[in-house]
Amino acid sequence: MYWTLVRAGFKRQAQYKLAMFAGLFTNCIFGFVRAAVMVAAVRSAGDFGGYDEATIAAYVWLSQALLGATQFMGPPIDLVERIKTGDVAIDFLRPVDVQLGYLAADMGRAACTFIPRGVPSIVIGATLFGLSMPDSLPAYLLGLLSVVLAVALSFLCLFAVALCGFWVVEIRGIRMLYQIVGTFLAGLFVPVHMFPEWLRVVAHATPFPSILQSPIDTLSGRVVGMEALSVVAGQAFWVLAIGLLGRVLLRAGQRRLEVQGG
Repeated sequence: MYWTLVRAGFKRQAQYKLAMFAGLFTNCIFGFVRAAVMVAAVRSAGDFGGYDEATIAAYVWLSQALLGATQFMGPPIDLVERIKTGDVAIDFLRPVDVQLGYLAADMGRAACTFIPRGVPSIVIGATLFGLSMPDSLPAYLLGLLSVVLAVALSFLCLFAVALCGFWVVEIRGIRMLYQIVGTFLAGLFVPVHMFPEWLRVVAHATPFPSILQSPIDTLSGRVVGMEALSVVAGQAFWVLAIGLLGRVLLRAGQRRLEVQGG
C-alpha cells in the first residue's frame, strides 16, 4: 500500500516538468554565485573553517542539489488545507496511517525532484569546480541512506508544523519562522562547522543540521568510517524523535477536531 503511495507521489511530481527545469536552472544560478563567493573566501583566507576549494565547492553544490528534495519552503499544502477545512476527518477514516501515508507520498515526490534537479546540479558542479567526493562504494551507499533520512526528517518536521493548524487559524507565521530558523541552523547559508562554538551547540540541539549538513558531510567524504556512521545514527534518532512528536500532535489534534455539516 505504501509503495503504491510512493509511486503516486513520484508520478504526481513528474507532471510538473517545466517547474523542475526552472528549479534546476535556479539551483545552478545560485550555485554559481555561492560557489564563486565561497571559493574566493577559501583562496583569500587559506584556512576557511577546515574547508579547501574542493570541499567548499562540494558543500555548495550538494546543498543546492538537496534543496528541492528536502523542501524547506513549507509544509505539504494538501494537509494544511485539509486541516483548515476539516477534510482531514476523512483521512482519519481511511485504512492508511495518516502520517505514514503522507510520508510515503512525499518520499516519491522527493525522488522525482532529486533525479532531474539534484543529480544534474551535482554533475555541473563536479564538472566546473571539481567537487570533493568519496572514493568507495560503501561511502556512497551510506551517503544515499543519509539523504533518505534527511528527506524523511524534513517531511516529519513540516508535518509537525502543519499539525499546528489544529490549534491556530493560520500557520503562515509559524511556517515562516520554521523556514528562517531551519535553513540557517541546517547550514544552508554557511556550513554549521563555521558557526561559533555556542551556536554550533544550539544547532546540534535541533534536528536541522541532520536535514542538510549531515548528508552533505557524508556525501562529500568530510566524515568517514565510524564518524560517518555516528552522523547517520544521529539522523535516525531525530527521525524517530520528530516522528513520535508528530504522532502525539496528530492524536491530540484528532481529539480536538470538530467537523459540522454533511
